[in-house]
Amino acid sequence: MPFFSLERTVPLPADEAWRRLTRWPRHADAVPLTRIEVLTPEPTREGTRFVARSGLGPLTVDDVMEVTVWRPPSDGEGGLCRLEKRGRVVLGWAEIEVRPGPGGRSRVVWREELRIRLLPGAFDGVLERTARTMFGRAANRLLTRP
Repeated sequence: MPFFSLERTVPLPADEAWRRLTRWPRHADAVPLTRIEVLTPEPTREGTRFVARSGLGPLTVDDVMEVTVWRPPSDGEGGLCRLEKRGRVVLGWAEIEVRPGPGGRSRVVWREELRIRLLPGAFDGVLERTARTMFGRAANRLLTRP
C-alpha cells in the first residue's frame, strides 16, 4: 500500500492552518475534477463522514472518508485529524497534523496511505508519486487561499 508524507511550514497561526485544511468542501477547489459532499451534520467531529467524488461523467470514483480522530489545535498544542477511507474502491487513511511553530508560523504534516482496490501492486510507485504531487498541490492551494 503506497504511503507518502508532505510537510509545509506556513505563515499562519495553527488554528487558521487547521481551519483551511479541515473545511472539507474547500478541497473541491483544490483538487481538479472533484466534488465534496459532507454526509453528516456540522460541526466536524469524530464520526463525520464525507465523500470526495472525482472524475468526469460515468468515470467517477468515490473516496468515502470518516473522521476517526478530531483534535483541533488548542492552548498552544498541535492538532490531529485522522480520516479512514471507507469506500469500495479507495482504501487507506490520511492524517493532517498542524503544530504551532516559531513566529506565529505553523508546521503542517499530511500523511496518507492509499490503496485502489483491484489495482496491482506493480502500480504502487506510480500511485504514490501521483498522489504526492496531487495532494501536495492541494495542500499548497488550501494553505495559501483564505
